[in-house]
Amino acid sequence: MTGIVLYGFDGSTYVRTVRMLLAEKGAHYEQVPVNVLKGEPRQPEHVARHPFGKVPVLDHDGFRIIETGAIASYLDEVLPGPSFTPESPRDRARMRMAMGIVDSYGYGALIAVAGYHLFPDFIGGPDEEARKHAIAGSRRVLQELMKLRGGSAFIAGERPSLSDFYLAPICFLVSLTPDADELFAEDGFAGWWEQIQAMPSYQTTAPNLAEI
Repeated sequence: MTGIVLYGFDGSTYVRTVRMLLAEKGAHYEQVPVNVLKGEPRQPEHVARHPFGKVPVLDHDGFRIIETGAIASYLDEVLPGPSFTPESPRDRARMRMAMGIVDSYGYGALIAVAGYHLFPDFIGGPDEEARKHAIAGSRRVLQELMKLRGGSAFIAGERPSLSDFYLAPICFLVSLTPDADELFAEDGFAGWWEQIQAMPSYQTTAPNLAEI
């Protein structure tokens, strides 16, 4: 299919979620950089695309979608190639629970840990108490996600799903920090993380660290 335009810069974890899915699908698309760290999503040009000033935004042949969950689900349905939505109702529920956990609890905590070390000015300056709170929250999130995974190879089954694409980009940022060893010590995480890092879509979508 043609006519896919993705708005957002590579340093955004949610943009990378979509890029990983597009890579898995072998889809061709145009990417228009919108740099979060420079405040570009709050500029009028982008607010016209996303009323809340967020990335990513996707245009597909004149159809605009905001919010990563909606974008990823749509692309998984309309693009040819393997599906990343599990067939089993229980596995689909695991995938959706994991995505909800990342959206509601994981992103804020994990980004706070990464931001403390990588982009402190963006999160309001280094705050040691906030960092400790974020580490505790991040560990709880990863613990619950690994419980959801159970004995499966990936979070929601034996094959990658949208939930893995949700979590992996945030864990990449955390992996660049001195707190990674503590956070990644949760039972089951090491095996999941090793498989994720071996995926070509993870490797080919690595952001330019100069942009972070």
